[in-house]
Amino acid sequence: MATYTTKAGETVDYIAWKFYGAQDNRTVEQVLAANPGLADHGPGLPPGLNIELPTLETPTVKPGLKLWD
Repeated sequence: MATYTTKAGETVDYIAWKFYGAQDNRTVEQVLAANPGLADHGPGLPPGLNIELPTLETPTVKPGLKLWD
């Protein structure tokens, strides 16, 4: 887990994209879950706020089903 200090005007979506390179696979939701009360700040986070950036859980990919060879 890493710690990130916010800058003026940043959003959780932007931080997720900047740190993880994506916003898919429930990235934003996992950041919010690791930081209870973070959503209470609204969309624009205040500067100087320390947030935890968790190691992301990647979904398990199951092999596809082949109908024909």
